[in-house]
Amino acid sequence: MHISTNTKNKKLIPIIIIAGLFFIFGFVTWINGALIPFMKTINELTDAQSYLVASASYISFVVMALPASFIINKIGYRKGMSLGLVIMAVGALIFIPAAEARTYWMFLTAIFVQGIGMTLLQTASNPYITILGPIESAAKRIAIMGIANKIAGGLGSVIFGAILLSGISNIKEKLSIVDASEKKVLLNTMADSVVTPYIIMAAVLFVLGILIRKAPLPHVEAAPIKSSETGGKEKTTIFQFPHLWLGVFALFMYVGVEVIAGDTIISYGISLNIPVEQSKYFTLYTLLAMVFTYAVGVVLIPKYISQKLALKASAILGIILSFCIILTSGFISVLCVAALGIANALVWPAIWPLTLKGLGKFTKTASALLIMAISGGAILPPVYGFLVDYKKEALIHSGIIENVALIEASSFGYWILLPCYIIILYYAIWGHKVGLKET
Repeated sequence: MHISTNTKNKKLIPIIIIAGLFFIFGFVTWINGALIPFMKTINELTDAQSYLVASASYISFVVMALPASFIINKIGYRKGMSLGLVIMAVGALIFIPAAEARTYWMFLTAIFVQGIGMTLLQTASNPYITILGPIESAAKRIAIMGIANKIAGGLGSVIFGAILLSGISNIKEKLSIVDASEKKVLLNTMADSVVTPYIIMAAVLFVLGILIRKAPLPHVEAAPIKSSETGGKEKTTIFQFPHLWLGVFALFMYVGVEVIAGDTIISYGISLNIPVEQSKYFTLYTLLAMVFTYAVGVVLIPKYISQKLALKASAILGIILSFCIILTSGFISVLCVAALGIANALVWPAIWPLTLKGLGKFTKTASALLIMAISGGAILPPVYGFLVDYKKEALIHSGIIENVALIEASSFGYWILLPCYIIILYYAIWGHKVGLKET
């Protein structure tokens, strides 16, 4: 009993530390929901252009995932995480000259640099928490990380929504009637509202970057490959694991729909003529739905339901809710977008262990590939924005008044969700078994 308690305590401390890191990049990631309408206003952007905020953040995972894996192999988990936090702090500081210049590409650069830091954190923390204990219960541990991540995301969306979107409706009304010089003053004043919160964020990240160097994180390695899992054939390259590549593709689609659910819901609510004072809290609804479902996953996995069953149920619910968003209207439709948080919550925790199963010495490289799949959050939100712009222009061209066009177009963009959830469902049923022998 004493040995068991010591073992649990040894695992509890790193779990708490990694949960803290998930909290940090959850906070930074989920403020995008407030940044998108904010950037759209101060830089006078189209819908598609505004969703480049998400792209700038998530495309860094493609650029940096493999280099991050190399860096972590060279300097270790602790130093890699510390470096990631410091880079995120640098990105936060870039917001200051970006606000002064009110230049969109500078804002995107700041977001991209923060994304590089988050890539280092994600590349280290996700495989670490996956292999810290038995693979069968990995989804439970990742679900705990998800709770920390989404609680932070909820706080971030509420805090930054209040700071950045306060009075935005009045400002938009004024912008339509003032002359060019007054318009410039209004937009510059609005842009300056990001300076103080990002200075505070930079300071906190720098301090945490120093503190993490002292964190007690034990060394862990993935279990060696079992011949029984690979049909008795020895694997020599990463390309001999088709279930991995299918998992990367499924995760790419998942991150895309998760980001769409969290980052478009505020703009969607505003397009439905729901007041900004109410709409600015909609990302929080999505995140609360995810936190609730994570908690359910912690209780149920693996004792009552398997990781595979959780993934199947999530994908099916995502397909149902996608139709509901498109076929309903008003606040009901917004609630359906928020309910995607229920469908999304257990996808990430289930895909990671199913994809890393049987990879042995290839686990670190495979983890980097899975981190690259986070780029789905860079690609799919602009596709949503493109669909919205396309539908809006088509309706206006047909002579339909703009307000109706805006409402119809915004819901039309959610058609992108359906193929994504179908691919996730395929992986849950068949894809995770391709190339592996069922045990």
